[in-house]
Amino acid sequence: MTTPPNTTTSDYALEELRKESLMGSEGTTVQREIRRIDLSNFAERKAEITEQLWSAATEIGFFQVYNHGITEQAVRQAFALSESFFALPSTSKAQWPLSRNAGWESMTQIRPSTRTADQKESYQITRPRMQGLWPSEAELPGFQAAALAFEAQCWAVGMQVLSCFADKLQLNSDFFTRAHDPSSPHYQSTLRMLHYFAQAADTPAGSWRAGAHTDYDCLTLLFQRPGQGGLQVLPGKEMQGRAWTPVEPAEGVITCNIGDMLMRWSDDQLPSNFHRVKNPAPGEYQGARYSLAFFCQANEDVVITSPSGKYPDVTAAEYLKQRISANFSNKY
Repeated sequence: MTTPPNTTTSDYALEELRKESLMGSEGTTVQREIRRIDLSNFAERKAEITEQLWSAATEIGFFQVYNHGITEQAVRQAFALSESFFALPSTSKAQWPLSRNAGWESMTQIRPSTRTADQKESYQITRPRMQGLWPSEAELPGFQAAALAFEAQCWAVGMQVLSCFADKLQLNSDFFTRAHDPSSPHYQSTLRMLHYFAQAADTPAGSWRAGAHTDYDCLTLLFQRPGQGGLQVLPGKEMQGRAWTPVEPAEGVITCNIGDMLMRWSDDQLPSNFHRVKNPAPGEYQGARYSLAFFCQANEDVVITSPSGKYPDVTAAEYLKQRISANFSNKY
C-alpha cells in the first residue's frame, strides 16, 4: 500500500479518508456477483426484500434494484436534461459555480486516492441551496421542474431501501426518512449529473474519470447508460486484495451502494465500498460517459451516532463538510 505523493495518512482526520488515501493503485480485475433485487409489491413483500437487501449489503456492499417505480422513460428524460445542461458553453455554466454541494464544477474534484483531478464535470442539485444556481427558462426551458421531479422520485426509492435497513438495525422504519426530510431547510441529499469527458490524445497518463473512493452518504442510487461503462467496485471486506469488479450498465436497474454515514450508523455491519470509474482502454468506447447519482445524505442537523461508540458522534453537516473539503479544496 502506498500513500499519494506529498501526502501522509496523518493529513486525514477521518478514518474513511485515511483508507481512501491508500487506494490509488491500479489493482487487478475479477468477476463477482452483483445481486439484483426485485422491489415490486414493496409493501406486501417488505420482509422478503429486507432480507435480500441486508444479505447483499453486508456481504458485498453493492447491489442493483429493479421494478423500483421509476420508469425508463423518466430515466431517459433525466439523461437528456443532463446532456442539455453540459452542452451549454462553459461561460454559461460558470454562472452557477459549485458552493456547499450545489452547482457546477469541472475537473476540480481531486480524490485522496489519486491526487489528480477527475476527468469530468458535474452539476449538483441540493434543494435548499439552489438560489441563483438554476439555468433560466430562456437557457433551458423546463429544466428546473423536470430535475426536481426526478430528484423526488430518487428520494422515494432511497427511502424505501433505507427503511429496510432501519428495520434490520432495530430502528423505527421511518428513522432514515425523517433523517432525510426534504421539507426541512437542513435537507442536503443531492442529485448529481455527471459528464465524463471523451478520451483524448492529451488525456494525462495515470488519470481517472473518477479515482477510487467511498461515498459520504447513507445510500447512493446510480443510473448508467448502456454502452458507457467504466464503473468498477471493490467490496470493503476485500479492499486489501485490490481486485476490482466491473459493473456493466443496463436499463431498468439502479446500482446501489452503502455510504460512510450508514457504515457509521450500523457500526460497520453495512460496509461502505470503494468504487471508481476508469478511463477507457484502447479498443473500448472512447466517447463521453454520462451518469446520474442520487446521494441520500442525512439532513445537516441530524447527529450520526455509532451505537457502540466506535465512531464519535458527528452532525451530518460537519461530516459532509469534512469529506467535501478533502475533495474540493474547501469548496463547501
